[in-house]
Amino acid sequence: FFFFETMKLSVFTLCISSAAAFMASQPVGRNSIALQAERSQALPFLNRPALLDGSMAGDVGFDPLGLSGIDDVGVDLYWLREAEIKHCRVAMLAVAGILQ
Repeated sequence: FFFFETMKLSVFTLCISSAAAFMASQPVGRNSIALQAERSQALPFLNRPALLDGSMAGDVGFDPLGLSGIDDVGVDLYWLREAEIKHCRVAMLAVAGILQ
């Protein structure tokens, strides 16, 4: 008889503890900190790069590697855009050539 009462108590305890996992937790007070940097539309967890200000077509601030800010190489953002378009066109021609 003692075994069954202990079993009932342990099952009841498990049910209550598992039901408590689905209850809403108490709200935690958060301090909001104002950020001076504007966030990227493409990657909201990163800051928007300085040169990607939305002036070019399709510019939503996607530059996770920081290639828009390389000044040591001596190329500007417009050259990088033209090079990307050229490489994309060559890649599309290569795929069309492979599939023939």
